[in-house]
Amino acid sequence: MMIRVRSRDGSERITVPDSKTPTVSDVKTLIETQLRVPVLNQTLSTNQNLLLAKNPDQLLQFSDMSDPETLISSLGISHGSMIFLSYEGERSIQGAPRVSPAGSFGRKMTMDDLIARQMRVTRQESPHCDSVSFDRDAANQFQHYVNETLAFAVKRGGFMYGTLESDGRVRVDFIYEPPQQGSEENLVFFRDPDEEKLVEAIALGLGMRKVGFIFTQSVGQNKRDYTLSNAEILQAAELHAESELKEWVTAVVKLEVNEDGGADVHFEAFQMSDMCVRLFKEGWFETEISGDVDPKLSRMKKDVVIGAKDTREVDNDFFLVLVKILDHQGPLSTTFPVENRITLVTMRALKTHLDQSKKLPFVKRISDFHLLLLLARYLDVNADVPALAVCVQLQTAVPEGYQLLIESLANAS
Repeated sequence: MMIRVRSRDGSERITVPDSKTPTVSDVKTLIETQLRVPVLNQTLSTNQNLLLAKNPDQLLQFSDMSDPETLISSLGISHGSMIFLSYEGERSIQGAPRVSPAGSFGRKMTMDDLIARQMRVTRQESPHCDSVSFDRDAANQFQHYVNETLAFAVKRGGFMYGTLESDGRVRVDFIYEPPQQGSEENLVFFRDPDEEKLVEAIALGLGMRKVGFIFTQSVGQNKRDYTLSNAEILQAAELHAESELKEWVTAVVKLEVNEDGGADVHFEAFQMSDMCVRLFKEGWFETEISGDVDPKLSRMKKDVVIGAKDTREVDNDFFLVLVKILDHQGPLSTTFPVENRITLVTMRALKTHLDQSKKLPFVKRISDFHLLLLLARYLDVNADVPALAVCVQLQTAVPEGYQLLIESLANAS
């Protein structure tokens, strides 16, 4: 049996003999012998939030693997399962050779060698944001389409918009889905500058901004041994670097098998580490990924240092900083059809929506980002779009002229 172990050092594996039903104590002993972490220093859990714990009191909250006699099978741990390890102190990474600062005997150091010695890749312990909170309806609208229409057979993605709160929380209130093509392994955005200009105008009027990237993993990827693939790391790092926002969040949505053998939709959130973004900006990543590269490893153009080892292959988990997920009920509705999906959104959808919401105040009837995006195609992006968005943000009455214009657009369909 193979069990994956994720710690601050990234993702590693232990091999459990098949001759017995292992207990938590057996697993801890194997971690000590195979990964060189003393049993007394270990805290184990099946809950990934263990890696966010910052003091002993917080560690005590993760007690599911505290009893050494507990059979790991009773915790749902089987071949290929991931468990999480927090430990005190330092350790030497197995297989990391000692490296002389001067390089090999008789060999002169080049400038690239010196740069590589300085480019040390370590795991970033804490994200720049305290947490990310998703509007429940926006998150559900996104995952429901992928689940019910695409059956998680292909990837889907979008940009998250919201606010940065004073308490360090990133708040996501709507998701914009650009034109795209998804396959089982890859996701390609066909960025439309004109459409994105409309999105930014709406967000500005709503008092929001672009705060992250969200994408789904396909069911085919569930069989692969990685958190994010090297292609996903590249895409996430590129978008994080483009944003110039240190609190930028990358969210992953996937199906996971539950205890009853069914499938549950699961959200995970990360920040790409500062080192990852720096390496991307400075062109260290190999961007052409060949088929012989393990997808859980990112290939570098030059050696970097991990522990005491020079390498050009970095475990993707080194670049991921776990972010706590919360939820909230935001100010926008999510009943209007979403842009750039299989079904084209037309003015007929606007008429249907307005007819079904006649009893509501007009500002409530248009308090939906996807509806505003459709209207923005027919309005002045510099004047009309922000003005309508401000009405929605403040929930103030929509001027009669705009009401007549919107109703005439709907009735012309």
